Amino acid sequence: MEQPLAKNKSLGSQFKVNSFRNEGSKTAQSISQDINIPYKNENLQPIAARDISNPKVELGGQTKVGIAAMKGKSRSRPVNLPVKALLNNQRAKPSPPTTAQKKVVPPPATKRPVKRKKSPGLVVYALRLLIFGMGTWVLAGTLLSAVNPATRMNQQAKEKLEQPIAKAGPIVVVPPAIKLNQEIMPLKAAVQQLGAKNKGLTPGAFFVDLDTHNYLDWNGSLPFAAASTIKVPVLVAFFQDVDAGKIRLDEKLTLQKKLIGSGSGGMQYQPLGTKFTVLNTATQMIITSDNTATNMLIDRMGGIAKLNERFQSWGLVSTKINNPLPDLTGTNITTPKDMGELMSLVDRGELMSLRSRDRLLEIMRRTKTRTLLPQGLGEGAIIAHKTGDIGSMVGDVGLVDMPNGKRYIAVAMVKRPHNDSRAQELIRQISRTTYQHFTKPSTVQVMPSPTPFITTSPQAVEEGQSPR
Repeated sequence: MEQPLAKNKSLGSQFKVNSFRNEGSKTAQSISQDINIPYKNENLQPIAARDISNPKVELGGQTKVGIAAMKGKSRSRPVNLPVKALLNNQRAKPSPPTTAQKKVVPPPATKRPVKRKKSPGLVVYALRLLIFGMGTWVLAGTLLSAVNPATRMNQQAKEKLEQPIAKAGPIVVVPPAIKLNQEIMPLKAAVQQLGAKNKGLTPGAFFVDLDTHNYLDWNGSLPFAAASTIKVPVLVAFFQDVDAGKIRLDEKLTLQKKLIGSGSGGMQYQPLGTKFTVLNTATQMIITSDNTATNMLIDRMGGIAKLNERFQSWGLVSTKINNPLPDLTGTNITTPKDMGELMSLVDRGELMSLRSRDRLLEIMRRTKTRTLLPQGLGEGAIIAHKTGDIGSMVGDVGLVDMPNGKRYIAVAMVKRPHNDSRAQELIRQISRTTYQHFTKPSTVQVMPSPTPFITTSPQAVEEGQSPR
């Protein structure tokens, strides 16, 4: 009887032990999950530490569960706790957040309805393709231009030409100066003797033989009051504008009060508003020395400053207009050499066409005042000239054609006491002396020729003539 009880007792004890073991295993697992394992290095090696609630728990080894916890006495059983697997478990499966830690997720916002964009049509695609093609073409052209050295050099040259020249004045093309050979000293000595007989007069003379280019220069660079001789460069500028198409010969000019000049000429007496053709105006400026006509032409060609610039461009360095006509005080100036240079340019056709040159000389041949240079010329000579006469100066500028075919430049000016008539006579004497010098045949050195081959004719021998 006792044996079955004992057997039953042992079976019950074994059941209790097994239940306790199972509960101990679960307890150990829960304990192992609550253990915070500190690490001392990157290799996840645990630092030896013990849990406060169970001082017998050791990491990475075996844990002994006390029998007191199982309400019975039994031998402790080792429980293996894999540290690394446990740690991986904790990282992969974090503990679920508590109610306090749960985040409040706002309700999803309502999405606005998205409007579908209409696909562009064929026209838009064509425009895009065209713009793309043009851009590609321009880029390719730019690259080719940059690579091509010839194109680059041409572009650089073009840019240099287009760049404005800083602080540079207008480009002035100066015509070639008159060619001079040698001064005619006998003629110069003769005219200087004439000047020595007229005390108080200051003469200036410039004569040039246009065939030999021999010349006479007596005070040729001395400034003189221009008086009406200034009308010669004005006439040259006028025909330049005619050649350039800026002025038509049948164009009409209107007489204005501000342009009326006293003194010589009859246009000043015409009613205001009267119209004159420019050719008639230019003609009256020379043949009657009309001051009003001169002012009208100066105004038509842009004014005094513009004309002075043109005079400088011709190489007339001392010729300048300072006041409208009549310039009785003599502020408009020139030199005999400047006027001689101008007549040389006219003769060569440097400043105008040959047609305009012929018109200019034809007008100057009709000058009515013939009391100065023309008085010293011989019969058959022709002169195209323009006189000037104010109280302090008298002068004459011309181009002389002689009967023997010679042409020469003649310029004579004299500073004088107010209206001293000796000045006119001195110009006539200078003109006569010069003309006589140019009428003399040029001294030509004749070289001896070899003895010619002489033949005799029978008739000459029969007549008793000597051979020549």
